[in-house]
Amino acid sequence: MKLNKNQSINIQGETIELTTFNENNISDDYISWLNDSVVTQYSNQRFYSHDYLSCKKYLQSFEKTKNLFLAIKVKKTSVFIGTLTVYFNLEHGVADIGIMVGNRAEWGKGYGQDAWNSILACLLDQESIRKVTAGTVACNIAMRNIIEKSGMKIEGVRNEHEIVKGVPEDVILFAILNK
Repeated sequence: MKLNKNQSINIQGETIELTTFNENNISDDYISWLNDSVVTQYSNQRFYSHDYLSCKKYLQSFEKTKNLFLAIKVKKTSVFIGTLTVYFNLEHGVADIGIMVGNRAEWGKGYGQDAWNSILACLLDQESIRKVTAGTVACNIAMRNIIEKSGMKIEGVRNEHEIVKGVPEDVILFAILNK
């Protein structure tokens, strides 16, 4: 599948679908995820208070860019459970992925892994992408598991780079090269 930002994106995983995030996705539930200290405990979003306008401004930051902001939905129910971002540096052929499964009732069901694997496969299918990257704090075991199970490998470590719950934590950088 060719990723074309000018068209609505719909990527099918086994249990999820990824669609272009739009203003209709900015719901009370979505805003509550961003303001949930458990959901954002490892994200720099924990330092901000979010409302409709801040979310709309973030969505607008993707306009006129090649970057992607996607909604994660459960296939069977079409329930919106999280988001996925892809930031491109096309001059270098690099894409960087980020994910948030905000609906805590859906944690542990494999949806995050399916979303991650689906976007990764799609990115690695793009001729213009030679490398896909991601990063997380070392203490975010769930995120590390998703990244490692996808086949990405540790590329480097930023020692004690971020503070989480008052403790300096390493940021682990991952990558996979497009063969």
